[in-house]
Amino acid sequence: MNERHETPEPETPEPMSETRLTELLRRAGLRPTRQRLALGQLLFGSGDRHVSAEALHAEVEAAGESVSLATVYNTLHQFKRAGLVRELAIDGSRAYFDTNVSNHNHFFIEDAGELMDIDSGSIRVDGLPEPPEGMRISHIDVVVRLVKA
Repeated sequence: MNERHETPEPETPEPMSETRLTELLRRAGLRPTRQRLALGQLLFGSGDRHVSAEALHAEVEAAGESVSLATVYNTLHQFKRAGLVRELAIDGSRAYFDTNVSNHNHFFIEDAGELMDIDSGSIRVDGLPEPPEGMRISHIDVVVRLVKA
């Protein structure tokens, strides 16, 4: 008997409804403006992702929204302060924003300028210094840079 096992297609997350996105923004203390809703739909509407301000600006323009690059930067920083995204400074010239705000690490594919999450159990960090009095470690960012072999 020859059984055929098909691998199920990965589930594509449902796009976030405007109602859910509006509620997310309000819970974060942000007013749901047209620009925040447009950018929020691109950021949070299709699962976790890593994006630069420039790439998000190109996406929102392609979607037919007129939003300046400065507004994209300002909105990403507002989302960061509200705890909706994490900022990752990979090198001095570009920051990436991650919609997965949990404490996790990344691969950075240098040629492509692309970030990928590293499986949470794959990295162990030992020997951390004691933080100064009155301070605590909020998280540790490990970025493993990759190039073609």
